Amino acid sequence: MDSIKVKIINDSGFDLPAYETPLSAGMDVHARLDSPVVLAPLQRALIPTGLRIQLPAGYECQIRPRSGLALKHGVSLVNTPGTIDADYRGEIGVILINLSDTPFTVNPGERIAQMVVKECVRVEWEPVGRLDDTVRGEGGFGHTGVD
Repeated sequence: MDSIKVKIINDSGFDLPAYETPLSAGMDVHARLDSPVVLAPLQRALIPTGLRIQLPAGYECQIRPRSGLALKHGVSLVNTPGTIDADYRGEIGVILINLSDTPFTVNPGERIAQMVVKECVRVEWEPVGRLDDTVRGEGGFGHTGVD
């Protein structure tokens, strides 16, 4: 796999985000909290991470849910994936939501999300009057009958 250098300021008090296995795509991000935060059912909160990054031009950082939190506790992210643009220099925050029917406590240092750094391209729109035909055409939203 290719790698890039990304500047980071870590005020979290925890280790830098790191890949847990050689083929992991995402790195866990911890909650930088002074005290626990309780999310009631359907409540959301912006949880700070203590991380600020400087991505190279042409890259973004995606903040994604952790599958374990989603499966075990019904906790996810409101805007998934959250996008950190290359020109953003503020602290990375994670908007957690409790989709379960019981309160969930976010503890200081808890792994709350994962970050994935991706290369991105810029679009140059080409206005046209017609698009090329395909077998699928305009079919969408379950048009194949496969659930």
